[in-house]
Amino acid sequence: PPVIAENTNLPPASSGETLKAWITAYSSSPDETDDTPFITAASTRTRHGIVAANFLPFGTLVRIPEIFGDEIFVVEDRMHPRKQWVVDVWMSSKEKAENFGSYLSYIEVVEKPEVEKPTS
Repeated sequence: PPVIAENTNLPPASSGETLKAWITAYSSSPDETDDTPFITAASTRTRHGIVAANFLPFGTLVRIPEIFGDEIFVVEDRMHPRKQWVVDVWMSSKEKAENFGSYLSYIEVVEKPEVEKPTS
């Protein structure tokens, strides 16, 4: 998919919201990740059901119904900051990730974690 310019003023998503995004896939191959390919940006192990997204907080539960039906994914990873409005689905092999391709689709925010507001 095309690289979407960095946007630091993204509107917050709320539970039940449907958002348009590019859906891509990645694996834990060293050429696609940093020096800890099996550890997510949220400090968890990579596994089925993990997605990377820069525009949603860690712990957000999402569905990608046009591609994965009712399967629920959890945001626990990030991508390069220039990639906004992209959801990258973790796959167990580089071959699976490459064969997946990319799609412009919709995601449904199933549940967004409560974020504590800083006290002043």
